[in-house]
Amino acid sequence: MSGLRVIPTWRHGQERLYVCHTDGRNVAWYDRQTARVNLLSEDRREDVLDALGPFLTGPVTVGPPPVPTPAELARLTLHPDDDLAPNRPGEALLIALDRDPGPPHRLRADPRRRALATEQAVGEALDGLEGAGWHTLHSVPLSGGDRIHHLVIGPGGLFSVRTLYARKQRVLIADPMVTVGRREPYPLLRAVRAEADRASYALTAEVHPVLVATGPTAVTVTAAPRSVRVLRDTDLPSLARLGGVLKPADVEALHAMARDRQTWSRV
Repeated sequence: MSGLRVIPTWRHGQERLYVCHTDGRNVAWYDRQTARVNLLSEDRREDVLDALGPFLTGPVTVGPPPVPTPAELARLTLHPDDDLAPNRPGEALLIALDRDPGPPHRLRADPRRRALATEQAVGEALDGLEGAGWHTLHSVPLSGGDRIHHLVIGPGGLFSVRTLYARKQRVLIADPMVTVGRREPYPLLRAVRAEADRASYALTAEVHPVLVATGPTAVTVTAAPRSVRVLRDTDLPSLARLGGVLKPADVEALHAMARDRQTWSRV
């Protein structure tokens, strides 16, 4: 008997299997996503592989833990209160509704709840791009109480994403005005561009503005908006096909910078 036991855990939404002594000291861990067994002690290689045997599927890489990249080291030094990566889609709205849920009975639905559902739907779709090398941060706070709904960083560059609730309504875009259904038009594209400009200043990198309409019956664009990409929520997977702009190391470095709340305190 090796005296080792296997303990499953979850870190950042990914499963890891830790191999420990009976007193709790770690010997190794198996990362399912990367198919790698990280050994803290080469002397226990065979014992670790025996303990993990029932859990291993297919070939795995075995060796010492990889040396942290500068981006990973920056993340590890972040205070938990300053780390934006754990933010859920619509985090700011969730907090606002928790503090002030509004009257229990009202004739019309609280618009914050529609906005929350929109951010959650778009955020879930963007989180699904992670397997293609993309990172998404949600509810990125800006000074003055403003925020970026979603900041997307990946091989195709950086994108500041603003969501627009348009379920079963027509959307008309005449830069900078946006009209949803029968409501009055308003200059939403100015705000979309301004948020991207502020993100570009904070990250010292080009950030592209994106407007995503959720559930519209139609989107009509009278002329191509200046610099703004207009998408339906069903078009979001198309972002994963963009590439050739950022190398993986650049993506990780920009993500490490963007997830730090202090990066946004002056913009």
